[in-house]
Amino acid sequence: MSQEGGIINEPVVIGEEKSSVRLSTLNRPRQLNVISPEVVLKLAEYLELWEKDDQAKLILIKGAGRAFSAGGDLKMFYHGRDSKDSCLEVVYRMYWLCYHIHTYKKTQVSLVDGISMGGGASLMVPMKFSVVTEKTVFSTPEASIGFHTDCGFSYIHSRLPGYLGEFLALTGARLNGKELVAIGMATHFVPSVKLADLEAQLVRLDSGDVNVVRSTIEEFSEKVNLDKDSILNKQSVINVCFSKESVKQIIEAFEAEASKEGNEWITPVIKGLKRSSPTGLKITLLSIREGRNQTLSECLKKEFRLTVNTLRKTISPDMYEGIRALTIDKDNSPKWNPATLDEVDDENINLMFKPLEDDIELCIPETEENRWGGKYETSGYASLIQYKREKN
Repeated sequence: MSQEGGIINEPVVIGEEKSSVRLSTLNRPRQLNVISPEVVLKLAEYLELWEKDDQAKLILIKGAGRAFSAGGDLKMFYHGRDSKDSCLEVVYRMYWLCYHIHTYKKTQVSLVDGISMGGGASLMVPMKFSVVTEKTVFSTPEASIGFHTDCGFSYIHSRLPGYLGEFLALTGARLNGKELVAIGMATHFVPSVKLADLEAQLVRLDSGDVNVVRSTIEEFSEKVNLDKDSILNKQSVINVCFSKESVKQIIEAFEAEASKEGNEWITPVIKGLKRSSPTGLKITLLSIREGRNQTLSECLKKEFRLTVNTLRKTISPDMYEGIRALTIDKDNSPKWNPATLDEVDDENINLMFKPLEDDIELCIPETEENRWGGKYETSGYASLIQYKREKN
């Protein structure tokens, strides 16, 4: 904790050692725990330290305030829009971190008692145990602002039942805690009022044994029963529509289903799709489709390429326009370029997936001996930046 000019600056991530438990708390509650460069840096630092610490048996993560994490810091991206690759470092570090969260060697438990969206949800879904409550709200809304479903979600969504992944990625539809458990994106539903007691019990366990941790969580968890109007009860319609080859065909099929009795829920979803960035929708669909046949590493490397090309405005400035309309001017009236699906050239979409320069590609560790290798500091891009600084 530091103090400047009478203002106390709290750490953005609080790391605590409690017996054999290590607890990280996302600590930007007024910003809904959005992921800043410093957050990524501290999380990676703690997770590497704790995986190598023989005294650490169980890792917990939670968010302060009413959000677990609302995802990436959109304003940070927007303010770097006119400076090439100004946000490349944080993106590299985040995707590298995502790989290590998915493949972590010790038992992790996320305690999610609020908003968990976009990149923020990448700190929830991959955990061995992810505990959600009636306050949990999940969404991957990136396509709507001209971005794409990232942080490993082209891997996660492409493995959901049927074509639910395409539906969630393209529409940004929200899921509650019970729904997350029902489709396997969370492991347990625990009422919010019991969460503090569960955390205390996990700290007292002095064990990272998966079966012991599971049994402890089950003492607090409740059986999940979906609400009658849950989107998960619409799976058959979703499969019919979102299995189509293109975004345009998906929308056409969805419109045809909307005219049928009992499908009134579709109309507002279609309106949302038509308000979204045509470029973002097309990139997202192709990314999820490719993800069905890709490994986690391949998905993360692909997502990194897509993000770098998006930030560079390689084929469209839509992401910056989407952020402007949503969080800067807040007029909710983005002017997409290109403006329609028909105007988005598929050859341009394919350009977004092409490999980057050799010194910029995401480096995923390929051996156990080098598990924590490939850090940004050792990347070709970081070396190039350092060389330029020394030369100047």
